[in-house]
This record gives sequence, structure tokens and C-alpha cells, in this order.
Amino acid sequence: MVNWIGIAALNMALAVALGAFGAHGLKGIANAEQLAWWHTATLYLLAHALGLLLVGLLIRLNYASQTSAWLLQLGVIIFAGSLYAMTLGAPRWFGAITPIGGLLMIAGWLWLAVTAFRLGNNAL
Repeated sequence: MVNWIGIAALNMALAVALGAFGAHGLKGIANAEQLAWWHTATLYLLAHALGLLLVGLLIRLNYASQTSAWLLQLGVIIFAGSLYAMTLGAPRWFGAITPIGGLLMIAGWLWLAVTAFRLGNNAL
């Protein structure tokens, strides 16, 4: 079984580090649009790291499946990763894959909802 709590913690540490780099290391290098991409990527990475932490706890309690965690993790990698890459100079067409990451994150949350509704009153 994958240690989703550990992965979530690594994601949170990475979000803080990348946020700090964006605030300090990209000054004078990136334009306003690129800094906005970086900010959005960091916000989504941090938010979904916290969500993944919750999902990891729910998996340990047998109230969620790893499917939700995988969808969230792959989604945030593609979503945030494509925005980070464009900020650092990847071609703008790279942004075409960003929505795929968003769809995977949405699917992860919807899968968690389906799982919760299936459990109904049997949960907690």
C-alpha cells in the first residue's frame, strides 16, 4: 500500500519551497503572467497536498480508496507541473495539458464523494 500521508507531507514541503522560490527567486526573471502561473500552481499544490493528507487518513481508516489519492496526485503533478514548466520557459502549448490535470483532480474528489455515498451511514 502506498503511504499517501507521507506523499502528502512531501507535497506540502514542496509547495512551501516552490512558493518561496517563486516569491524570491523569480523576481526579475519572470513576468507578471508567469508569476501568476507560478502562484496558481503553488496554491493548487498546497491545497491538494492538504486534501491528499485527508484522503490518506481516510484510506488508513478504510473509508476511501487509493483511486481518489492516485487521481489527486497525478492531477496535481500534471496541473501544477505544466504551469511551473511554462513559467520556467517551456513552450506555451504546454498549457494545453494543464486542464487534464484539473480534470484528474476533479475526478479524484468525485471518486471520494462516490465512495462516501456508497458507505452511507456505515462510515464513522
